Amino acid sequence: MEINSIGAMHVNDYRMGSMPGKADASDFAAILKKASVKESNPHSPASSNVDKTDELYQLCVELETFLVKNLLSSMRNTVQKSGFIDEGFAGKMYEDMLYDEYAKDFTKNAGFGLAEQAYLQLKRLHV
Repeated sequence: MEINSIGAMHVNDYRMGSMPGKADASDFAAILKKASVKESNPHSPASSNVDKTDELYQLCVELETFLVKNLLSSMRNTVQKSGFIDEGFAGKMYEDMLYDEYAKDFTKNAGFGLAEQAYLQLKRLHV
């Protein structure tokens, strides 16, 4: 018997649920469906508890903006400079301010959800 056919035989046994102590495919499908229903419902009770006027939420939005700006800055450092923007102090300051505004815009419009998740987590700890 060839080594490849032995591996394929064990994979097929696993897929068919004949491995001892393993759950069958219908159990996995039920778990996956249950998880996808929880994740895909944007009007779940967890997302409706966010008070966007709360000071804690505003701080969470600032945290999300800070993290997005760090991500953008790290990405910016991997790009070769073209010389279009001056590399002096003023040019670096301008570029940094530009990326601050990019981060604010991305946070406001992209809907990452990090601020909401942080707010809910901190609110739960505070109560």
